[in-house]
Amino acid sequence: MSFRSLLGNERLKENLEQSLKKGRISHFYLLCGPAGSGKHTLARLLSAAILCLGKNKPCLSCEVCRKVMENTHPDVITVEDPEHKHVAVKIVRQFREDVFIRPNESEHKIYLLPQELGIEGQNALLKILEEPPAYGVFLLLTDNPEKLLPTIRSRCTELKLTALPETILRPALKNAFPEASQEAISAAIARSGGFFGQAKQILEQGLTLPPQTESFALSFAKKDALGLMQTLVPMEKWKRDQLIGVLNQWIELLTGALVCRAGLPAAHPLSADISASRSGAEVKAAIDDLQKCVEYAQGNVSPAAICGYLVWALR
Repeated sequence: MSFRSLLGNERLKENLEQSLKKGRISHFYLLCGPAGSGKHTLARLLSAAILCLGKNKPCLSCEVCRKVMENTHPDVITVEDPEHKHVAVKIVRQFREDVFIRPNESEHKIYLLPQELGIEGQNALLKILEEPPAYGVFLLLTDNPEKLLPTIRSRCTELKLTALPETILRPALKNAFPEASQEAISAAIARSGGFFGQAKQILEQGLTLPPQTESFALSFAKKDALGLMQTLVPMEKWKRDQLIGVLNQWIELLTGALVCRAGLPAAHPLSADISASRSGAEVKAAIDDLQKCVEYAQGNVSPAAICGYLVWALR
């Protein structure tokens, strides 16, 4: 099976396969690439390959591989802090202590670090990277390696994920979204920068619009103040999290309209409708109002007050 389930990146996969065949395993891998580039997929496959008992690593059929891919292997630990943007230093220190507890089942103990580390967290990580135990392997995921300390980067084996050509991306998206139109897929490819995860997210958002979003887009495109009011008034009773989710979706549609005005295909027909009927300045002003309201909601302003403001601002 090997790394075939990771799209594209043939040279990177070939180099990893050759290294693993020779038993060369780094203590520290830095997986780099934009959101949606496949970092999480690669991290899981590489973890499976390092622990795999099969011949072609990762075989994805042995018990070890299955446990890793199902996220149940005791020697593959994810270090994250969902409550904060950066992993708290105390969590890094806790996992640093755990590193010196030997593996449960395998020859290696792998730590996945998918979340950003602040400077203090990086310095705490550096202490274990300087003298890691023989069985320790660390996989740090980052959108931007420039955010990391030079002393961190100098100790890593860097694995950089690249954009996919359309010849790979288009059939993969068509297979994942058989109901999507060719126009929607083309728009997702154009806006994704060649990264499957981003294109997938664009298509998912376009295929799962709630009725409030469709109503908003149609009313905004027609400059229908009454329609906007009829959409927003029932939302005054929503919970903040629900409201934030829909407002972010409206921002995405309007952003798509701006992209469309710049000459790229629209990921959703509603974005194309808005682009055709509203000026760039009007769309940008609406995005600013919606982003302001998302911040208000996050700051505990009531949904009723936010919806009332939008009825006035978007009219």
